[in-house]
Amino acid sequence: MSASEGSINRVTMARRGVMLVISSPSGAGKGTLSRLLLDTDRDITMSVSVTTRDRRTSEVDGVHYHFIDKTRFHGMREAGELLEWAEVHGNLYATPRPPVERALAGGRDVLFDIDWQGAAQLRDKMPEDVVSIFILPPTMAELKARLMRRAEDAPEVIEKRLKNARTEILQWPNFDYIVVNDDLQGAFADLQAILRAERKKRERIAAGVDTFVTRLLD
Repeated sequence: MSASEGSINRVTMARRGVMLVISSPSGAGKGTLSRLLLDTDRDITMSVSVTTRDRRTSEVDGVHYHFIDKTRFHGMREAGELLEWAEVHGNLYATPRPPVERALAGGRDVLFDIDWQGAAQLRDKMPEDVVSIFILPPTMAELKARLMRRAEDAPEVIEKRLKNARTEILQWPNFDYIVVNDDLQGAFADLQAILRAERKKRERIAAGVDTFVTRLLD
């Protein structure tokens, strides 16, 4: 008998989504791991930030960012509509709350590729929903080699990123899970395992289990 002939439809239950927050020092691999997850998992979507900076010609409003002016940004912040925000090079960036809330309530997971400071703000605002993962490089030498292979930055910028990385790495105790990216496929498998387990947590599936158990015992 083939695997397909012996397969059955698994029981599915309603659940609340996961806010999956992935952080790492520059070059450790959070961007690559995030893209792999988005490409292979239909139940997770990327959080789309709002920003006050000008849109680049290659960017699409609503896909890469929601581009807004500073007046609207400040209004959203005062109204409590932002889960986290930061100012970078004079431009404002933030995660809007309403679309995240809608996704979670609908059982969809939301992925955040964000630095440790943004992760801390998300944990403060929605501690029951956030699952945070910190990606570490295997060695500092390998981290430097990866930054150099990207060929995106001048040598002095790479050195600054490495210096900042030492401060960022010390934030690891504030995260729920630690993954060492010494092998991309191995690290990705760890990421998938964490997400599968978090999706099954009692707190997230309680309503669905309650309905299932009622039918089961009826």
